[in-house]
Amino acid sequence: MAVAALALNQQLLCFSYPKIRAKSRPWFPQKTTLLNSQKKPHIFIVSCSSSPTSQSPEANVQTAESCVNLGLSLFSKGRVKDALVQFETALSLDPNPVEAQAALYNKACCHAYQGEAKKAAECLRTALRDYNLKFGTILNDPDLASLRASPEFKELQEEARLGGEDIGYSFRRDLKLISEVQAPFRGVRRFFYVAFSAAAGISLLFTVPRLFRAIKGGDGAPDIWETVGNAGINIGGIIVLVALYFWDNKKEEEQLAQISRNETLSRLPLRLSTNRIVELVQLRDTVRPVSIFFFLLVEYFSKFLLLHVCKFR
Repeated sequence: MAVAALALNQQLLCFSYPKIRAKSRPWFPQKTTLLNSQKKPHIFIVSCSSSPTSQSPEANVQTAESCVNLGLSLFSKGRVKDALVQFETALSLDPNPVEAQAALYNKACCHAYQGEAKKAAECLRTALRDYNLKFGTILNDPDLASLRASPEFKELQEEARLGGEDIGYSFRRDLKLISEVQAPFRGVRRFFYVAFSAAAGISLLFTVPRLFRAIKGGDGAPDIWETVGNAGINIGGIIVLVALYFWDNKKEEEQLAQISRNETLSRLPLRLSTNRIVELVQLRDTVRPVSIFFFLLVEYFSKFLLLHVCKFR
């Protein structure tokens, strides 16, 4: 679960990794892949103060920060229902954007733990839309593993892939960055499609009056076949360029859908020969997983055929 905390004088957002000191770093890796992290990310809210340990009367006043921290403490002890109450209380105390994001995200973790996938998806949708939550955080959090197997998450992921006012465009932007690496210069191609289509359209505007004059005939009228040929070239060029533009858009959407599926599949658990369970993404840039299903199938049929050959003999 994303553990959150807010500094009293400044707000820090950081990742915590097991056996590694927490460092201030962005939620997404710097590389163009969504899944480069080999550890499970956790979001921390750390309260720091240089004041003496003696408590003042204001220390007992509930704040969004204190409710989030208390909720995280309760969740770590397995008291999910009590933690959920604290996160809901934090949302009612006029939190700042970072506190609201932490409360909504951890509230979603509680709902996912209780099997309430629909409520968890709604909390995440709000955090994505209003508080700039990164979709990669949802994909990396082990506390949301049960949610990622639900139809509600598939719907949420599809909305995030398409982008929109209801869920924001952050996930789509990240997918587009990966897509641009895999298929470079798509934006340049589409620019030229639009530019050449506009040029053909402008040329057609000048050709239409000449065509009318050629049809009417008379002195000084342009040649009708030449004018018709020019108009046909312009119309054909516009049709071809527009078709190429839409074809490129369709290919991009298919590529984004494939990348999104790969990001989900990369979270599948894998048991190593040492009985250690890891996610496929942790093997990225290290090993190349190969499916042995085909080889097992061949082995099975080989034994089957060998058995029947022996019977015939």
